[in-house]
Amino acid sequence: MRMSRFIFIGILLGFTLYKTEAVSFFRIFEMFHFQSFHMFGIIGTAVALGVGVVYLIRHFHLKSVEGQEIVIPPKAKTYPRYILGGFIFGLGWALAGICPAPMFILMGSGYTVLVLFLAAAMTGTYIYGKFRSKLPH
Repeated sequence: MRMSRFIFIGILLGFTLYKTEAVSFFRIFEMFHFQSFHMFGIIGTAVALGVGVVYLIRHFHLKSVEGQEIVIPPKAKTYPRYILGGFIFGLGWALAGICPAPMFILMGSGYTVLVLFLAAAMTGTYIYGKFRSKLPH
C-alpha cells in the first residue's frame, strides 16, 4: 500500500509524456535534427523545474514524508565523466530513437517491438555493473 502513491505518480507521468508526444520517435527525430522546439521545451522545463525544486529543498531544509531532512550532497566536479556519460547516453538515444522511460511507456501502449530495446538497455546496464570497478570514476 505504501508504494501505491509512487505507482500512481509513475502512471500519471507516463500518461503525461504520452499525451505530450514526448515519447514519439518522430518528435525525438525532429529534436536531434533541430527541426522543432517541442522536445527542447519539455526538457528545458523539466531542468528548470528540477533546479527550482532542489533550491527550495536546500533553502528551506524540507523534510521527507518520514520526517527526515532531505540532504542532497554536492556533485563531484569531474566534468569529463559527465561529458563522456552524456555523450554515450545521447548516442544511444539518437541511434535507438528512444530513452529508458519512454521504452516502458511505449511498451505499455502496445509497441511490443521495444522489448528488443529494453533487452539491449538491460544488457548494457548489466555489462556496466560487471566492469564498474575497473572503469575510471
